[in-house]
Amino acid sequence: MTDPIAPTTSQTQTNQTVASQPSINPDAHHDIITQMRTLIDAIKTHNYAYYVLDNPVLDDSEYDQLRRSLLELEEEYPDLVQPDSPINQVGDTPLSAFTQVTHDIPMLSLGNVFDYDELHAFMRRINDRLSDAQQNPEYEMELKLDGLAVSLKYAHGKFVQAVTRGDGQTGEDITQNTKTIRNLPLWLADAADIPLLEVRGEVLMPKAGFERLNRLAEEKGDKTFANPRNAAAGSLRQLDPSIAASRPLAFYCYSVNQGLPETIETQSAALAWLGDIGFSVSAVRVVKNPRETQEYYESVIEKRAKLPFEIDGVVIKVNSLALQQQLGFLSREPRWATAYKFPAETVMTRLHTIEWQVGRTGQITPVGKLEPIKVGGVTVSNVTLHNFGEIQRLDVRAGDMVSVHRAGDVIPKVTRVWHDQRPEDSAPVKLPSTCPVCDSPVVLPEDEALARCTGGLFCPAQQTEALIHFVSRRAMDIDGLGERWLISFFEHGLIKTVADIYQLHNHTDELITLEKLGEKSVQNIISAIEASKKTTLARFIYALGIRGVGEGTAQNLAQQFGDLDSLMSADMDALIETPDVGAITAELAHEFFRAPHNIEVITALREAGVHWDKVEQVASEGLPLDGQTWVITGALDSMARDEAKAKLQALGAKVSGSISAKTTALLAGDKAGSKLTKAEKLGVKIVSEQEFLGLVVEENR
Repeated sequence: MTDPIAPTTSQTQTNQTVASQPSINPDAHHDIITQMRTLIDAIKTHNYAYYVLDNPVLDDSEYDQLRRSLLELEEEYPDLVQPDSPINQVGDTPLSAFTQVTHDIPMLSLGNVFDYDELHAFMRRINDRLSDAQQNPEYEMELKLDGLAVSLKYAHGKFVQAVTRGDGQTGEDITQNTKTIRNLPLWLADAADIPLLEVRGEVLMPKAGFERLNRLAEEKGDKTFANPRNAAAGSLRQLDPSIAASRPLAFYCYSVNQGLPETIETQSAALAWLGDIGFSVSAVRVVKNPRETQEYYESVIEKRAKLPFEIDGVVIKVNSLALQQQLGFLSREPRWATAYKFPAETVMTRLHTIEWQVGRTGQITPVGKLEPIKVGGVTVSNVTLHNFGEIQRLDVRAGDMVSVHRAGDVIPKVTRVWHDQRPEDSAPVKLPSTCPVCDSPVVLPEDEALARCTGGLFCPAQQTEALIHFVSRRAMDIDGLGERWLISFFEHGLIKTVADIYQLHNHTDELITLEKLGEKSVQNIISAIEASKKTTLARFIYALGIRGVGEGTAQNLAQQFGDLDSLMSADMDALIETPDVGAITAELAHEFFRAPHNIEVITALREAGVHWDKVEQVASEGLPLDGQTWVITGALDSMARDEAKAKLQALGAKVSGSISAKTTALLAGDKAGSKLTKAEKLGVKIVSEQEFLGLVVEENR
């Protein structure tokens, strides 16, 4: 929304020059009027939400887009302008819960400019209405505060009334609530000789106070406010003044509309006088030309995040009060002032198509292809939709009008879908059943939002990630074959899948020729690869990089199934019976071993000589800790956590990686963190390292 502002004296109405009607086919009249009606209805709806309910559903930039679209149509087809057009209207009818008050002088709004060219055009229009001697006047600049516009009246220095802007002509009496604002003076000694002083400004809620208010609301389980402006407006429009008194509100002046001393001739001097007699005033700068205006505007953008309150631009006014009077007003805004808005952080545009991309970890991410539009000063044509769950939450479809938000360097995202503007032939988005890169099955576990490609060992989009994980110390532990060389070998076409690592001995001549990799280094890598062929089943399972299968789960799977073939052929029920394997991990593992490309790579690894000793499965029946589930956290002094885990399993316990109500005991070492806190909350038994060692000794007697 635009900042409210009013003339310094009685308003002078002037008629806008009506452009000549362009030639138009009568059959097209209906379509143009339909467009106008759609925009008018939307603007009226949002006016009511913003001005009356103090609960806007649009960002300022989105609302500005609607108004500008209607204004452009009306300027092009003036004969078709609808009688109830809101272009010449401010706000909407106020609620009847407060006393209605008619403004002595209407509270108008400001026009907007959005870039340097529009700023230059605004100043050129000012010059066009001035004499040669008055050309290039001074301009006063203020921060465009984002709060609730109010008009205050003082009789001989005493505060007597506060009224909201309402529809510009009539507002609501909020005097009792406004009296509670801490920085608002209730008595002006320096204005005691002024019969009636009317001051206008913004009631806002500073950022720190807003954060405290929402934090307290969360602690009490109450509803939080969406932004500081909503919080300020909601506070002032409470029937109980004690509620407003409890809120951290502030008032900042931006104009004097009645009672200004005659000796004051400029807007900047008027605000300085207000500051002197006791009011808070935002930063003021006087400039002489578009270049200086632009420089100050850009400096405000740089410090915007550090300001104690929210702003969404700067206000530019002809500094001379006499020239303001001379320039006059349009029906809803002054000619002598405008708001230079910050680059829109939220805009509306068309989402043409939705495409699917595969990340390095196999996550299937939907990407929206937009009608290119500037957001936050940057042209945006693509936007991430994050995951299939987000698509379902937004109910977004190809062809929809969407709101796209981008603040600073944040990646653009869709914040709203305008379902009322949806094409009739739209269809819900379907998750692809196979990977768009490698055709492996795509899995979306129940109650999960993230879909993934199951072709982890084969999928080109995931191969570098799979390679790096495969050679890591806790996986196949191939010393010397680090990320740098893996990526280099991959880029040179020497390896594609993890199985190709075991064929590098056939490419020693090519390896030696690579930059900074000599014969000795190549031989060391080949030797490390050869040594890694002898491993354990648990390490091999972990090295495969199955999503959700960490070291502990890999160890449990090896113990549960005893050999790889049994694991690969296991059904969902058998997988879920494994300790620390839930339904989601079971589904991911099941689909992984069903993907033909993964089976091909595993077969190639075994044929290359990767092997392990037979797993000695330990029957837990009759063991001391049979049926118990333990979790280990923190650092142990006497042994590594893997050793402690092995001792627990030898005693028949299942070892899990997460705390739940089903956990029997938590072995807590030094610097135990969140798991200890959760265990205490759930009433899970806590076992120290010394207690654990005593248990092991006693059970082994």
